[in-house]
Amino acid sequence: MNRTVLIVGAIITAAIVFVLVAGLGKDPRAIHSPLINKPAPPFALKKAGSDEIVDVSQFRGKPLVINFWATWCGPCWEEHPVLTAGARELEGQVQFVGVVFQDDETKILDFLRQRGYAYPTVIDDRGRTAIAYGVGGVPETFFLDAKGTIVAKHDGPLTADLLRENLRKVMR
Repeated sequence: MNRTVLIVGAIITAAIVFVLVAGLGKDPRAIHSPLINKPAPPFALKKAGSDEIVDVSQFRGKPLVINFWATWCGPCWEEHPVLTAGARELEGQVQFVGVVFQDDETKILDFLRQRGYAYPTVIDDRGRTAIAYGVGGVPETFFLDAKGTIVAKHDGPLTADLLRENLRKVMR
């Protein structure tokens, strides 16, 4: 009986160790998007501060960076200068769009006035676009090629290096 318990215990221990070792080096918070290598979900949303509707399909023909963010998100404040600088540097080559959800338009406009902007920011007031993209939290950024296919996704704040790395994937 003791020998059986010892063997079963060793098998269970080996299985647990295997699972733990297999997960080493993986970010447990990372959620891999099933949208990678698929056409991006379409959307047409109101631009912050105006009645203009921005339709994502109008950007076909050049790479597109779609950044989901909110004013109440600390990491979004960190990455905003990186995205703004990238949009200015790559103007005409890559289009950037900010999608804000779960936020107030007055706060969005105050944020943009204080921190600057270089690309359209649209309001996803019902969260439908965030749901279509499978956004689990902000910031999340999607990188689309010129055909509108999602080539890469980044969860969390972007650094200049991460932005460049992901842009290389869509600017081929």
